[in-house]
Amino acid sequence: MILGTGIDLVHVPSFADQLSDRASEFVNATFTVDEVAYSEATPSRRPAQHLAARFAAKEAALKALDTACAHVGLTPLAVSLRDIEVERDRSGRPSLQFHASAAAVAVSAGVDRAWVSLTHEGDYAAAVVTLERLA
Repeated sequence: MILGTGIDLVHVPSFADQLSDRASEFVNATFTVDEVAYSEATPSRRPAQHLAARFAAKEAALKALDTACAHVGLTPLAVSLRDIEVERDRSGRPSLQFHASAAAVAVSAGVDRAWVSLTHEGDYAAAVVTLERLA
């Protein structure tokens, strides 16, 4: 059963400006060490584009968690963006992991699995997140 779906779109040049204006504070509060390392290690050398896609995934996950909570009659708790992490498997496919505050909300809402799709082209990055209950 689908519990929630979220989508988000990020304008990469504006996001890059935001990164350069408040780089360390914003990045440290929003992204995990592994997410930053991936964005800096990509062959394209466009870290802002990769971080923008991950930011879109985090925002889409918040929307999906909000919908999932509403679906089961819960008031969602505050979730740190850093507690939502985009990982990649050996084939490069993205996956979503919830930690700490995000995991607590997901468990309370009955979420068993999270799906994420990322895309970036030109000036835009986007993500779609779907949360599922298996039982």
